[in-house]
Amino acid sequence: MLVMIIRMSGVTALYVVLTVLVWLWTKEKKLSAFHKIVIGIVFGISSILSTHFGVPFENMIINVRDIGPLAAGLFFSPPAGIIAGLIGGIERYIAGTYFNVGSYTRIACSISTCLAGFVAFAMKKKVFNGKKPSPLYAFFMGAVMEVFHMYVVFITHRDDMRMAFLVVSTCAIPMIVFTGIGMAVSSIFLQVLTNEWKNPFVKTDDEHMSLSQKFQRWLFLITSIVILGSFIFTYILQTRSAYQNSKVTIEKNATTIRKNYLLDRFNLEADSTVIYEIIGTDRIVIRGKHKGDEISAKEYEQFMRNVGKFSEGTMWGIKSLYYVDKVSEKAIIVTGMNDSEVYWYRDAEAYEIALSDILLFTVIYVLIAYLVNQIVVSNIWLINKSLAKITNGNLDEVVTVRNSSEFASLSDDINQTVLTLKGYIDAAEKRIEQELILAKTIQLSALPQNFTFPGNVSFEIFASMKPAKEVGGDFYDFFFVARGKIALVIADVSGKGIPAALFMMRSKTAIRSFAESGGTPKEILMKSNDALCEGNDAEMFVTAWIGIVDLYTGVMTCANAGHEYPAIMHADGKYELIKDAHSLPLAAMPGTKTKEYEIQLLPGDRLFVYTDGVAEALNEDTKQYGTDRMLEVLNTTQDKNIKETLEAVSDSLNEFKGNADQFDDITMLGFEFIRKREFDE
Repeated sequence: MLVMIIRMSGVTALYVVLTVLVWLWTKEKKLSAFHKIVIGIVFGISSILSTHFGVPFENMIINVRDIGPLAAGLFFSPPAGIIAGLIGGIERYIAGTYFNVGSYTRIACSISTCLAGFVAFAMKKKVFNGKKPSPLYAFFMGAVMEVFHMYVVFITHRDDMRMAFLVVSTCAIPMIVFTGIGMAVSSIFLQVLTNEWKNPFVKTDDEHMSLSQKFQRWLFLITSIVILGSFIFTYILQTRSAYQNSKVTIEKNATTIRKNYLLDRFNLEADSTVIYEIIGTDRIVIRGKHKGDEISAKEYEQFMRNVGKFSEGTMWGIKSLYYVDKVSEKAIIVTGMNDSEVYWYRDAEAYEIALSDILLFTVIYVLIAYLVNQIVVSNIWLINKSLAKITNGNLDEVVTVRNSSEFASLSDDINQTVLTLKGYIDAAEKRIEQELILAKTIQLSALPQNFTFPGNVSFEIFASMKPAKEVGGDFYDFFFVARGKIALVIADVSGKGIPAALFMMRSKTAIRSFAESGGTPKEILMKSNDALCEGNDAEMFVTAWIGIVDLYTGVMTCANAGHEYPAIMHADGKYELIKDAHSLPLAAMPGTKTKEYEIQLLPGDRLFVYTDGVAEALNEDTKQYGTDRMLEVLNTTQDKNIKETLEAVSDSLNEFKGNADQFDDITMLGFEFIRKREFDE
């Protein structure tokens, strides 16, 4: 037994090594027809070698030949499994028929090996959906194929059940166990190599266990209990039947033997399955298989205690069922059958029924699991797939699983719920849209829209603001802070949308209030910064540039709180950036100091200030518009007025970004100093 276990372990290990080597060869390849044929041939040859180099065990030859087609089909390619099965199966039949290699079981072995390839094909395609089986399922597949193998031995030798039973009882357990182990270990190695290994001894939470897994577990448990109960019941009935039949046979033979012995016939005419001994009072066998031998005193006393009745005990040390009859004062007849003879047919039937029950269980289990997966689980997945699209925002998705009244009702309920939800969303969107339009109107109304001043001949001004959303965080402003002094402001609040718009209104109000109260640009930004830092729980900030132009002298005093560089064009030159000193944005930190600088404007000089939505605008290739491109466009507008200049930049931006979305607010302000104002104006 130990030698057999060691040899079978070695042969099984070779199959595991072969499976791993084939996986290493194919792991980075998409299996072509050539690869599938090669894999089929390799595993087919392994099955042939398994036939011719089997393991001797109790005058039988056992092997794990069916691992070849199963491994090829389940772990690699279904067609490869069929090729391997046909190669191994056909060669097994030829070897048994023409070369007397295991000729008794050639039909069963050939059918089993050929069928293994087709079973692997069907299971891989329909049950495992192209995936590799888990170690448990791999063991199950290997074991069941050997169960089928043994069952076919019975089926093909109905006229020689004794020999068939001997073959099956000797070969079944080692071949079933080692074929299953070979498949399971191969599956474990492949899962480890592909990082798919999951510890089967770690309990899975109910929420992480699929419905099909739960159903299969309960199906396995209930079906196993039913089939096991049926087997035990049948086994008990067969045991009683065998006992009763043996008693009848023993009693009949005992009568015949007694009659012929009293007639002093030479042939006592006992059946070949029956053992009889005529024993004298001296414990010497007078007639029978052990004629002349002396039985033990213990057995003789056992026989004498049971004269005239059936008993179970030992005959010549072998457990038997026997009947003792006293033929004279000097002799007794002991007629019996060894237990192996009494119960051989029961055992043969038990093996056959057990094998057929396992096959029946497999068919029922696989068929029901497959049907449940197809009818229930797959439809649940289809519904979940549609629900995933719906929860991701695709409310036009329609659930169309209607292959049963329950699923049709569920689909209708989901579709109706989504339809109702769409109605609520549409109503909410319209309400929000109306509110945003109102908010946009309010925001735009807060920005100066009148760019003409009665009697003004000293300057020209124009500005525009295009939010990325309905409302934005950019703003511009211009207003007189004293006689002959106009303040120009442009700012950009962090973020977009309604929060930015609210902070924009607060920032605009603060800057204008402090500017109209008097003070230099530096003082205005510093006071505004401290005011905006108070209650800034949202931690928002705003970049701002302010310039106050003295229309009498042309001197523009400026300050920059983290904003974009302004562009200026003198009358005798082109636009260029003024790389002025920056301070931190407003509301970033209380007590921030701001630097101030002056620019002397001459008649004809122009100023262009903007937010980062201009320079950082992206096109479809995610390239930025940039200040260089902006300056190029500005330098083509010397002969245009300020409004036309801003429109030219806007057109250039639109052309640049194409179909790309606007991701930031775009705000621009242009100013041209035409001439100095007279003091009497």
